[in-house]
Amino acid sequence: MITGGCRCGAVRYRISADPVATRMCWCRDCQYWAAGNATVNLIVGRDALQVDGSPSAYDSLADSGHHMRRSFCGQCGSALFSEAQENADFLVVRVGSLDQPDQFAPQSVIWTDSAPAWAVIDASLPAYPRQPG
Repeated sequence: MITGGCRCGAVRYRISADPVATRMCWCRDCQYWAAGNATVNLIVGRDALQVDGSPSAYDSLADSGHHMRRSFCGQCGSALFSEAQENADFLVVRVGSLDQPDQFAPQSVIWTDSAPAWAVIDASLPAYPRQPG
């Protein structure tokens, strides 16, 4: 069982299945959510996630063309989840919200074309200029 939540504890969650992947994302939207850096994200099946509490959400259209909902704690502002309306099977969990974030290292890096010139991108990981297929 993988567990996590926001900084203040108002939102907690459990993931009952292994993640599909762990990625770093340098898209411009993620840079806003990560205060200028990349986000580190677990990709999990929607059915595997159980949430206690009521996260707030922000809906937008991403550079990928997907309609995104990004969820966060309305009390402390911790980023928690991201999901594309066009992808009913999976969603993203922010690794920083896990109780044990060191458990999942990134396996790839996406949206490297949007990374700032100073970004450090691990050359040992597969990297994609935009969203992989």
